[in-house]
Amino acid sequence: MRLPVPISIPVLDLSPLKRADRWRPAELVFWLLPVLAYFVFPDNLVLLTQIAITALFCLSLDLILGYAGIVSLGHAAFFGVGAYAAGLLAAHGLGEPFMGLGVAALVCAGLGFVTSLLVLRGADLTRLMVTLGVAMMLYELANKLTYITGGVDGLQGMEMQPVLGQFRFDLQGKTAYWYAVVVLFSLFWGARKLVHSPFGLSLKGIRLNVGRMPAIGAPVNARLCAVYTLGAAYAGVAGALLAQTTQFVALDVLSFNRSAELLLILVLGGSGSLYGAIIGTIVFMTAHHVLSDMNPEYWQFWLGALLLLIVLFARDGVMGGLRRLSPLLSRATNREAA
Repeated sequence: MRLPVPISIPVLDLSPLKRADRWRPAELVFWLLPVLAYFVFPDNLVLLTQIAITALFCLSLDLILGYAGIVSLGHAAFFGVGAYAAGLLAAHGLGEPFMGLGVAALVCAGLGFVTSLLVLRGADLTRLMVTLGVAMMLYELANKLTYITGGVDGLQGMEMQPVLGQFRFDLQGKTAYWYAVVVLFSLFWGARKLVHSPFGLSLKGIRLNVGRMPAIGAPVNARLCAVYTLGAAYAGVAGALLAQTTQFVALDVLSFNRSAELLLILVLGGSGSLYGAIIGTIVFMTAHHVLSDMNPEYWQFWLGALLLLIVLFARDGVMGGLRRLSPLLSRATNREAA
């Protein structure tokens, strides 16, 4: 009697992903910067809070564009819907902060799942038009429903409860700053775990060569739909943070300019890198603040010149430039040590 030949099942080596998931000393130092900024710039906490919120918004776009390759010009749709969801809750007496974040995330995740069925049907140009069309429809809808959204006057009358029942939103912006930073770090940690997982690895494979991924058993459309839904939820949380910390929702949260500016920030920082989204936000908003104070009339010219210089001399954005500098710095350090 012939014995059956044992079939060897290949075991996937996940050790590179585990090594990539480890926190490096430079990352720990980076996340000490918000603590340092709180003490160094105590009079600019409002600006720092806006940077943290925009960084989370940019992070959401990086998940769908930088890792999955889904181009979007209407990502502000989810940001605006999240802002209105949290704002309407607070305006009707339900101003518990974390509940507002959760509702905004669920509403935007549902919207992202529904719209993903349209976005994934075409190529890049089709996706651009679909995402832009959805954002424009929502903008006009919010403009017409003045009895709900406030229209061009904005949504007002919001009253936020203290964070965790203890920390009230003060005029100096201290509570708002730490609240935004903690939410940013928490969602960044989740996104970091995701991109360093087999799911994140499959997203990179889809972005690099979508034709070969089905051959190795990767469900392309299901993965793209999942990450698009997650990116929408992240954007909704960012919009909810804006509404809660400012206690006001303007109509421009759904505008095309916000989506275009976000795409510019991501290219500036470097797409496909979570830290690139955050660093790009810091560079852009800091330059915007400084240049507009120095030259209120022509600050856009100098900001445009700065962006052109970074794009010309730092391929793949600021993060790409830092990656090329790090080997040079390490070699120089080794020479000095020798």
